[in-house]
Amino acid sequence: MGGTPSHLMSNLTINMSISSQESNTFNQENKRCIGKVYLVGAGPGDPGLLTLKGKGLLECADVVVYDALVSPQILMMINPQAEKIDAGKRMGRHSLFQEETTKLLIELAQTQAIVVRLKGGDPFVFGRGGEEMEDLVRAGVPVEVVPGVTSGIAAPAYAGIPLTHRSYSSSVTFVTGHESAGKYRPAVNWSAIAHGSETIVVYMGIHNLSYITTELESAGLSPQTPIALVRWGTRPEQEELIGTLQTIVEQVEESGFTAPAIAVIGNVVNLHSILSRNYQ
Repeated sequence: MGGTPSHLMSNLTINMSISSQESNTFNQENKRCIGKVYLVGAGPGDPGLLTLKGKGLLECADVVVYDALVSPQILMMINPQAEKIDAGKRMGRHSLFQEETTKLLIELAQTQAIVVRLKGGDPFVFGRGGEEMEDLVRAGVPVEVVPGVTSGIAAPAYAGIPLTHRSYSSSVTFVTGHESAGKYRPAVNWSAIAHGSETIVVYMGIHNLSYITTELESAGLSPQTPIALVRWGTRPEQEELIGTLQTIVEQVEESGFTAPAIAVIGNVVNLHSILSRNYQ
């Protein structure tokens, strides 16, 4: 089981169009893998929303690298003999940097058969799954995505807020309220978001809520536009805070409402008072 022959390594580098800098980063890990990495979406928290495929992988995994927002009930489904590694990322509290997490996955694939990267929600919806998969593919690591139920859909549903409704909204936009430094574009175009659809769902927006609401109002949305914040959506501790663009920041400050939460903006929020009774 020697390393990859130099002439094959050269061809691989050319075919995958890896830059010189990227090649230096990944060549040392680009050995023959014995395992495969699965990017598994854990869903929003309710263990009943985890997919059957995701559950099966957790039960036979050799190692699971999981994020902070994965619920304890889902972590209990992991194979008792599996190694568990907390790579959780929360605002201001990073267990591992993104580059360290990817490097760890590459290393684990050299010695473990089933490596599960367990992410809250869906790996490809504001979960950095695309970035991780890109790096794994470049490193020659077999990888597969197992989609999960994203919190932007599930949390509003559990709060009695349909994102579309024939009488209220025929379109919906999903947007992050927390952008990383050095991304391809410096800022979300909130003016375009405001006029792009009738329902807006904001992920990770609590810390920037004042800025977001101000930008949306400046773009022409009425200060009376309804907004709902759903914290720990689909879990037993789920909380909702209902207001308007004009009032919600003060409501958050007065109530001590904190992340993690999804924000839903638009007239569909008015259905909360009717449909949420079904969950009481």
